[in-house]
Formats: sequence, structure tokens, C-alpha cells
Amino acid sequence: MKTKTNPLTFFFIILISTSLACTIFVGGPEYPTQAIPVSIDEVQTMQAQIEQALIAGAETGIVTVQITESQLTSYVALKMQEQTSPPFTEPQVLLRNGQMQIVGKIDRGIFAANMLITMNVSVDQTTSQPKIEIASADFGPFPAPEGLNTAISAIIAEALTGSLGPVAIGFRLESITIADGIMTMTGRIK
Repeated sequence: MKTKTNPLTFFFIILISTSLACTIFVGGPEYPTQAIPVSIDEVQTMQAQIEQALIAGAETGIVTVQITESQLTSYVALKMQEQTSPPFTEPQVLLRNGQMQIVGKIDRGIFAANMLITMNVSVDQTTSQPKIEIASADFGPFPAPEGLNTAISAIIAEALTGSLGPVAIGFRLESITIADGIMTMTGRIK
């Protein structure tokens, strides 16, 4: 005896199978249309600029470093790639309107969303280190990952001060300004 298969049933089976094999985008904040490319050269350039600023600062006593969106994006992206389970992927660091913004992508099982973290970056007057405070975090429909503030703060602080190395003991950060895609840090050699 032959049985007939309903074409509509076949269509639904194909549709369900396809959706289980794919990632479903569930929204979140807008991701930049022009992505900042990630490059190890940008990280090396940032580290060289910091070293040069410290050498010049040894003579003048004043150290000024300018870090670009491309340099920070590359640094954060490479740090995320080192992690076995990063909180987000494809980071883009934007330096606008006095704030640092990190845009990225989150995957949770078959669901994916964009995320946006807006941070205020200033100087902790007691430690002379960068102070990073999350002003807002939008993870689309997902809750914020645990320990996010600590993880992001550690990565950014390492990017801003990690290249100072042994000179950091004799360096006092005094100001951080963010405008037009550039973060300017100014300090003094003690």
C-alpha cells in the first residue's frame, strides 16, 4: 500500500530543519555599517607610539599619547581571540562624544544579537590609572554577561597602560579626553 506525502508537511519539515541549522538574529543595537579592520600592525603602532611618548616625556616631563579607534579595536579584538569563551565577538571600538563605545556580536546557542556598551573613561585620582565606568549596556534581548564590567575594564586598562611597562611606576596619568575618534591621554613622569 502506498502512502501519499503532503507537500505542506514536507515544506514544514524542511523549514524546521533549516532553522535548526542556522543562527537566528534577534536584534539589538545597530552595528556600524563600515567596520574598522583588525590589524596586528595597529597594535604594534599603538605600542610604538606609547614608547616614543615616554622617551619624549623623559626629556620634557610631560607625556601625551593619542590612541585611535582602529588601534583600540584591533587590540580588543586580538584580546578577545585569545579567550576560549569571549563574552562577545567582532568588537568595534568607537571614540565619540567624550565616551568610548564597544559594539559587538553575541551568540547564545542558535540566537545572535548585536550589543553596545557605552563607557565613561576618566582618571582615578588615587591610583593615576584609567577609570572605566559603564554608562549603559544594550545586549538586545539577552541579559548582560556576569563580570562584564570587570572583564571590559581589565582589557581597556591593559590596552591603555600595559605598554608602559616598568616606566609605569614613575608615570602619573592626569587626563583622558575622547573626541572625533581619538583618545588623548596626558600625564607626567614623576
